[in-house]
Amino acid sequence: MALILNIETATDVCSVALAGDGELLSLREQRQGQSHAKMLTTLIAECLSESGVSLKQLDAVSVSKGPGSFTGLRIGVATAKGLCYSLDKPLISVNTLLSMSYVCFHAIMPDRDVVFCPMIDARRMEVYTALIDSEFEFVKETSADILDSSSFSEILKEKRLIFFGDGMAKFKAVHQGSANSIFAESVHPSATGMIRFSEKSYIERRFEEVAYFEPFYLKDFYSPNVSKDS
Repeated sequence: MALILNIETATDVCSVALAGDGELLSLREQRQGQSHAKMLTTLIAECLSESGVSLKQLDAVSVSKGPGSFTGLRIGVATAKGLCYSLDKPLISVNTLLSMSYVCFHAIMPDRDVVFCPMIDARRMEVYTALIDSEFEFVKETSADILDSSSFSEILKEKRLIFFGDGMAKFKAVHQGSANSIFAESVHPSATGMIRFSEKSYIERRFEEVAYFEPFYLKDFYSPNVSKDS
């Protein structure tokens, strides 16, 4: 049985899921904001303990690669790489928006004629987003988009879109309404959404180079307290 530890820290949610052969064995997560550095190793230990699995028994470690919070991504990736180095295990990465879409699919079980539109808050009226179909293929690749009332208007003429994630409220506030718009208020990122994709990557032996892998930040780090000239 392939044992994969899945780590999700790209947003305010810190989530860890242990999976065996693509099935969830144990889950630990918390939504206390910026406490990933303090909580992540504890959540990992609790997941393994609940399942009676040791770190050495893992076959791979999977990490949510972004886009998302700069700090959150760094914590998750650094932890995953550290485990892979010390245990000599392969590293797998999963696009955060893709795994969010899988969580949304299981949360509301829509029919097949929908497009998922995950949104991660990226500052002001900007979000990290993508369009992903019901087969979990990208219709529109990951991008940083500034939202306004006309956003997604063309595709909404033809397709039903499900909007969700912590950036969704920004769009809902400016959206002029459409019969094809669905807002999934209660969908949050979770490491459970990574399981399908990390298992597939493991089977296909699609691993990252541990030494060189970096998170998919999409944008440069921004701090309101640091000027461009500093």
